[in-house]
Amino acid sequence: MGVLNVTPDSFSDGGQWLDPIAAIAHGREMVAAGATIVDVGGESTRPGAVAVAEAEELRRVLSVVEALAEVVQVSIDTRNAAVARAAVAAGATIINDVSAQLWPVAAETGAGWVAMHMPAEPPVMQQHARYDDVVSEVRDHLVERAETARAAGVSEVWIDPGIGFGKLARHNLLLLRHLDTLVATGFPVLIGTSRKSFLGVLAPQGDGTPAATDDRLEATVATSTWAITHGVDVIRVHDVAPAVQAVRLAGEAPAPSFATGGSVR
Repeated sequence: MGVLNVTPDSFSDGGQWLDPIAAIAHGREMVAAGATIVDVGGESTRPGAVAVAEAEELRRVLSVVEALAEVVQVSIDTRNAAVARAAVAAGATIINDVSAQLWPVAAETGAGWVAMHMPAEPPVMQQHARYDDVVSEVRDHLVERAETARAAGVSEVWIDPGIGFGKLARHNLLLLRHLDTLVATGFPVLIGTSRKSFLGVLAPQGDGTPAATDDRLEATVATSTWAITHGVDVIRVHDVAPAVQAVRLAGEAPAPSFATGGSVR
């Protein structure tokens, strides 16, 4: 899933694709690089982000969704019901929902639905990064939402633990380490680690300062490959070509086996 932010303020590429012509061209580039879904978003939901007026979000996304739906499956990244409906009418087939509340729209429109875990609204979500057991709490929340959606008639449901959304670095790492817990729910899992701040901290520059947003490619590919090899169905990335190459390699490489015993150094 390629990330296409048609926003001025997204944490990584804010402003780059705000112009619809540039956004459509970039979406087509991601398709050429191997993206099978392009995720169009008109509102930043980074930590501290402010809500966007509905009319402005619609203005940003609709022409882009309509153009790209002719060449690729499109998901609409929104927490606004009216925007989700309009985007599906324009050709989107998946609602990528950071609020995990739009299953009624998915049921109504026949769209697929991604339920993401976010403990509070973007302006304050990092203040709510408090968990007794982040893995089980995130799993239980997502399963409850996913089962509600299925019962309402949504046939395609994915779950996303919301890496970086109301999570500290240790929470993100625990969720990645225990992806099997999410996969075992039976719902397909989507993961997005691309360029996120915890990667900059974990893979710092030579002087020890966190890696800049544009210098987190290797860490993104590493965590995305880890996710795919541990049963995740969709990875959401800004840099499609290296992610596609990593996924293909992970699919071709035999699983490691240490059945013969001995130590691993």
